[in-house]
Amino acid sequence: MPTASYHWRCLLGLLCLTGLWTAGAAGFLEDHFPASVLEEAELSTLQLLARHNYPGELHAVTTEDNYVLQVHRIARPGAKPVLLMHGLLDSSATWIMMGPHSGLGYFLYDAGYDVWLANARGNRYSRGHVELNPNTDKAYWSFSWHEIGYYDLPALIDAVLAKTGFQKLSYFGHSQGTTSFFVMASTRPEYNAKIHVMSALAPVAYMGNVESPLVALGHRLLRAVGEGQELLPHALNGCLLSERTLQTCLYYMWKLLGKNPAEFNETMIPVIMHHVPAGASSSQFLHYLQLHKSDRFCSYDHGEKENQRIYGQAQPPEYPLEKVTAPVALYYTQNDYLTAVKDVKRLIERLPKVVEDHLYEYMKWNHIDMVWGISARRMAQPRMLEILQIYEAGKAPNGTDLTTTQSAERTTENSTRETVNPIDE
Repeated sequence: MPTASYHWRCLLGLLCLTGLWTAGAAGFLEDHFPASVLEEAELSTLQLLARHNYPGELHAVTTEDNYVLQVHRIARPGAKPVLLMHGLLDSSATWIMMGPHSGLGYFLYDAGYDVWLANARGNRYSRGHVELNPNTDKAYWSFSWHEIGYYDLPALIDAVLAKTGFQKLSYFGHSQGTTSFFVMASTRPEYNAKIHVMSALAPVAYMGNVESPLVALGHRLLRAVGEGQELLPHALNGCLLSERTLQTCLYYMWKLLGKNPAEFNETMIPVIMHHVPAGASSSQFLHYLQLHKSDRFCSYDHGEKENQRIYGQAQPPEYPLEKVTAPVALYYTQNDYLTAVKDVKRLIERLPKVVEDHLYEYMKWNHIDMVWGISARRMAQPRMLEILQIYEAGKAPNGTDLTTTQSAERTTENSTRETVNPIDE
């Protein structure tokens, strides 16, 4: 087995090999993975949907600050909409790439929902901008997850509701997809009224108790990289050059997320590493590292002088979580190196309307097992659906009304449906 010192020496080399593809790698893959998996490893989100005979659509959404986002829809016109937002370095593919028998996106569609898979600014699907070019304009990358919450999520929610004719939708977020929701719901509280229930998978807000072995490394690397830089936009093909490079990448994945090989479908590794990482701004990482260092859930720290100009105070302000009035269901685990149980409990104390506090009893479940885990369909998704349906119906578990009035939400969906051939994505 490779030593820790070997892993350390190889990490930067593997990152440099990101995007590289060789004949040797192809031979390794063909010897270790089924042909059907290797075929899926070449497909985009819409192409994966088409491969499994699900109706995929592409929609473009422009934010207030002129970023152009892609949303992938598993279309069920007339059904209630649900919006799913991925985590850091991830994309819409995360909700479906493990296949129809595992993916939450497929599960919700099969349960009768109109499923919208969002892509945050800066990932491989959402690199558009009205004026800026992400390949040449550094200004494009001047954002953290604050902007994803303040601009992206409101634009996405409004676009989905306008398209479907509903007044509310339900929301699922994983990791950064929860952070950005808490930003939106606390800084633009009017959006709480547009949410039936927010399901927070591996919620990240407070980070003072995070103990990932890679945090110290992250601080050093990000200091060298600096703010507003594009990071990891390409697939980790360098991990698939040989058994040794693959094991090195898995070593670091476990150090980041928490180790649980029993829930990890190794057969799907080529598909996962084709889609992850999907790109981000270095400022997203830096913002998280600031939370870890300060033990606060607050806006981006620009330094005292710039903070004074932007915020009118030397320290970045805390997000007013008391304004998050949408029902929130939290799902978290005990072996998560990025979401500490103590930090989630602190978050729960701040949120005014927690409707599900679900700490999984499976001791080895990690940061991603609720999304990619072999047992997620059986052990996690049914309860998530149950909570969704309860609060979507406006009924508490004891049958009492959750709202004072119930109005007919749905009007009619716009007659024009924006569809694309997946091959054109």
